[in-house]
Amino acid sequence: MTSVLDGMRTELMYGQYLDLLGTGCPSTDLEAALRIARFKSAKYTVERPLQLGAVLAGADAGVCAALSAFGLPLGEAFQLRDDLLGVFGDTPQTGKPVAEDLREGKHTVLLALALRRAVGGERDLLTGLSREMPPGPGQVAQIRAVLEGTGARAEVERLIEERRGRAQRALEDAGLPPSAGAVLRAAASTLIGSP
Repeated sequence: MTSVLDGMRTELMYGQYLDLLGTGCPSTDLEAALRIARFKSAKYTVERPLQLGAVLAGADAGVCAALSAFGLPLGEAFQLRDDLLGVFGDTPQTGKPVAEDLREGKHTVLLALALRRAVGGERDLLTGLSREMPPGPGQVAQIRAVLEGTGARAEVERLIEERRGRAQRALEDAGLPPSAGAVLRAAASTLIGSP
């Protein structure tokens, strides 16, 4: 159990460090944005807690590996969904301020994808996030339009579904008792929404 906790703590600190490094520096570096999502959120929120529960229940290394194969893509999908809700969500529904990631200049997959595809004034608007924080309400609406228009929002939805599929396949291959599988499927729906 200690090794799982130690790993989780180290991964979280690394993820937070990457998040701080990327804040205020919009970039097209998709891999860096995915790495932040993986280490800051996916491992800490889903993968490692599943492993902790398994270790506490006396599960063997095979079960822990199966839970990792399920939990990591699910955790990434969770963070990608959170990024979308952070820009396009409804504060009363999500409980978090809308556009907070934009105001903080977070390096997210959504922003990296949009920057890769944006041209001219769209690109200037997105790169201006690092110089003109926080964006005003009018700018937030313009940024949302760019995220939609470049297809970045749709691509993040596709990445979520791809990760959902990987998690489901891993769960099917895990050989867990049906009741455990049902609980994990329900948790996946709760974390990233129904397909």
